[in-house]
Amino acid sequence: MLYVYLITLFLKLPSKILIWLSGKEQIITKGDRKLDPGFQFLLNRLGGIFSEKVDFSSSASEIRRKLAEAQEPAKALNPSLPKGVSYVDHEVASGDDFIRVREYSTNEINKNAPALIYLHGGGWVLFSIEDHHIFTGFLSKTLEAKVFSVDYRLAPENPYPAALNDYDSVFEWIEQNYEMLGIDPKRISVGGDSAGGNLSAAISIRRQSENKSPPKAQLLIYPVTDLTFSSDSIEELADGFFLTKESMYWFRDQYLEDHDLVKDPLVSPLFSKDLSGQPPAVVITAGFDVLRDEGDAYADLLKSFDVETYHHTFDGYIHGFVNMDMVSGVNQSIMKFCKDFKKIY
Repeated sequence: MLYVYLITLFLKLPSKILIWLSGKEQIITKGDRKLDPGFQFLLNRLGGIFSEKVDFSSSASEIRRKLAEAQEPAKALNPSLPKGVSYVDHEVASGDDFIRVREYSTNEINKNAPALIYLHGGGWVLFSIEDHHIFTGFLSKTLEAKVFSVDYRLAPENPYPAALNDYDSVFEWIEQNYEMLGIDPKRISVGGDSAGGNLSAAISIRRQSENKSPPKAQLLIYPVTDLTFSSDSIEELADGFFLTKESMYWFRDQYLEDHDLVKDPLVSPLFSKDLSGQPPAVVITAGFDVLRDEGDAYADLLKSFDVETYHHTFDGYIHGFVNMDMVSGVNQSIMKFCKDFKKIY
């Protein structure tokens, strides 16, 4: 724990010193993108701690256990929820199961509030609402909205389309209980990061195809949109920047029982033939992320169908940055894209 505490102190140092402490010259990738000094330092110091815990020949449950052990020392240093943010857990039926949904609210939110259903990242396989607890609380405060964080069922125990079905069940539950929850049923938005971003884009497409009430808006944070992994960035940034090419292939294998579905728009939204009428979107990408190009491409595809789209790309950032607020500038970046999301939700 002392080591992690020292890391947080080092991250407050000037950029030049952080680059020197990383042991390398500042890393630059295509397009003259320069890796943020805080992330360069963090990758150098903490990257090995997590990579040593991930053996893709192990079962998903074993990997979850080892990652939880690796994260344990840092938990004592986690910040608390923003002042004025509270939460309560609900149980929501989804098929024959019940899933946990955590509702975040603030003292300033009145009845008839906007709602954001949020799905966490982790390749459809890893993590939970606990790992995104601080971020989802921060979103509630920043967006002045109720945020419903969904502990959806994970693959491979529950492969596609289980998580998507859970998403739909939560959407229906919020619609049916909007008075009790104190939200506006016409302002239910969806969002998520990475695999959660993939599911958010997919649920927007599915609800439209099934003539169900659409989300008001979609918040897609470095989303997975192409499970063929055909973009340049997955080769360019294959290793060394937290999320790797190898891990994405492993995630896909856990999520999909049938690889013939890889170009289905509900699996790979980038293969949608028509996105007309999709909810307005904010799409966020990071310059040093294997998913960068497919996220950029999805923002462009939405725009090509005249969907109101705000695209933020943070050239110096890595995948997972929204949960790394110890790096200088991250919270300001989150507030920047939240400002645009408030225009459309």
